Amino acid sequence: MSSTPSATPRAAAGATSAALPKLPSLTGLRFFAALAVFFFHSTLMNSPIPPNAPINPFADKGLASFLETAFSKSGYLGVSFFFVLSGFVLAWASRPGERVTAFWRRRMLKIFPNHLVVFAASMILFAGAAVTGAAQWLPNMLLIHTFFPQPDVNLSANPPSWSLGSELLFYILFPLLIIPIRKIAGKALWAWSAVMVAGMVAVQLVSTYLVPATPKSAITPVSDLQFWFGYLFPPGRVFEFALGILLARIVMSGNWPRRIGIGVSFALTAVGYGVALLVPFQYSFVVAMIIPVSALICSVAAADVDGRRTRLRGPVMQLLGEISFGFYLVQGVTIFYLRSLLGAHTYSVPVAVLVVIGFLTASLLGGWLLFRFVEMPAMRRWSRSRRPAAAATTAALPAQGTDEAARPVAAASRT
Repeated sequence: MSSTPSATPRAAAGATSAALPKLPSLTGLRFFAALAVFFFHSTLMNSPIPPNAPINPFADKGLASFLETAFSKSGYLGVSFFFVLSGFVLAWASRPGERVTAFWRRRMLKIFPNHLVVFAASMILFAGAAVTGAAQWLPNMLLIHTFFPQPDVNLSANPPSWSLGSELLFYILFPLLIIPIRKIAGKALWAWSAVMVAGMVAVQLVSTYLVPATPKSAITPVSDLQFWFGYLFPPGRVFEFALGILLARIVMSGNWPRRIGIGVSFALTAVGYGVALLVPFQYSFVVAMIIPVSALICSVAAADVDGRRTRLRGPVMQLLGEISFGFYLVQGVTIFYLRSLLGAHTYSVPVAVLVVIGFLTASLLGGWLLFRFVEMPAMRRWSRSRRPAAAATTAALPAQGTDEAARPVAAASRT
């Protein structure tokens, strides 16, 4: 895949060449990824919270089944998008000479305050009655729960928090991964990206043929161990994160083919989603949609680099993108718990639609509250060290390569 680049990020930055361009369209796009997860959660027949009661509120069984099938891969799409985006944005926004400890502090502050608030709410509202001891809830609180294969641990307390276990590992590994990735020659970036995709395929091959297929999971068509290894286990998701770093370098160097624009990428995503509905279950997690997801992230980032206007850059989309993390994280409470309060009741189409709108409203409100009163105050209060920079003696992140603007970078798209 090659094309003559229309502009490099340094050239696109113009007078502000001291920084790579910001990526506001990627911030707006984040909301749609979180929304895809919302529709996945709100149409489930089997809740991840025991006793795995239905969440889908539609009384018409045919319609309920159709909606569950239609959105059955949207959650996987959204999560994979976020994992690739994490690598992309961290690579884009990393600053030469930044202390590793400062980087880790900011990333921990990004996830732990929101997580701990929702964890506490989940324990008070519903999870506390289901856990049998600290062996279940403590790993969740520390975000190491997805290293455990037992479903009552890796999906304990607030089920959506499983992805934060992977994000935590990504943040720990980033200062190590960025070093060799920055040394990769520009022409080899595509080949290494293909290696990452091959790694994702290998994870599912191991899950299919080497991980026990019994006993079957209560909420998926594979075994608990296969679902854990192929989807929840953090090391298996590092390939997506590393791919995001590689893709950032491709866009930074101006080597993303501009003929693969946003429209083409959305079309590819639709095709990938259709493929995900047809392939064996394990391959719908990541493999079927990883190339379209990558194209979508790169094409949207390239549009921002080129200075093209998109509908994702407006103030409403920016706000929705900013609250998308909280919007995602709170869904265990606003969908799973609120649905349990309604019992096993299902409803006519108009009423069921109102129920889903209610879930959406509660989730958006919860996401905004977390962003406004938890995430931002924590970042303002503790994200910057009060130590003089000259006195710092801790290890620093390596500088950008010369082909990628070796200057401090402004925050691109929040992750």
